[in-house]
Amino acid sequence: MISVVLIRHGPTEWNLKGRIQGHTDVSLSEAGRTEVSRWSVPSALNQHNWVTSPLKRAVETARLLSRREAQQEPRLMELNWGRWEGCTWDELHAAHGPALAKMLETHGLDFEPPAGESRRALLQRLQGWLSEVAAHARPVAAVTHRGVIHAALALATGWDMRGRAPERLDWSSAHLFSLRPEGHLQVDRLNLELRAQ
Repeated sequence: MISVVLIRHGPTEWNLKGRIQGHTDVSLSEAGRTEVSRWSVPSALNQHNWVTSPLKRAVETARLLSRREAQQEPRLMELNWGRWEGCTWDELHAAHGPALAKMLETHGLDFEPPAGESRRALLQRLQGWLSEVAAHARPVAAVTHRGVIHAALALATGWDMRGRAPERLDWSSAHLFSLRPEGHLQVDRLNLELRAQ
């Protein structure tokens, strides 16, 4: 079994305002940099290969956590939210009404924002990366995004991304998975606290 640790990037100004970021390249906020600098990763992660989404908020988080440059991996980028990037959920609910909630609930993996990417496509690119990790048989710690971590949870549990996630995830924590040699992911431990005690 290969250890795969997923960590979401620190907070940005858009997070604070509730804006959908997707592929928009938003940096960490000053408060976000301060928060991440207070996180402490388990010493066991020093033996992991550090990789990161190429988006600034993930690259900055990886640099603060690992104290070195992490390899950038485009398949760890957030879901492409297309024309909805920069919008808040309140704005989208006002524009689309009850149809939005129904769309999110009924389409599950096949939900696709206008001019964006489906959740199924995100799962496929993540699975491609995981297959390569399995082939190299080296543990990895990856700084990525909420959507990618949800996709990993879906791969590990069979969740079809309808309704709430089967587990509540803390976005200031590390999420530990185990990867079988054939590329199958399973949950090891979720919500490993990173905040300094």
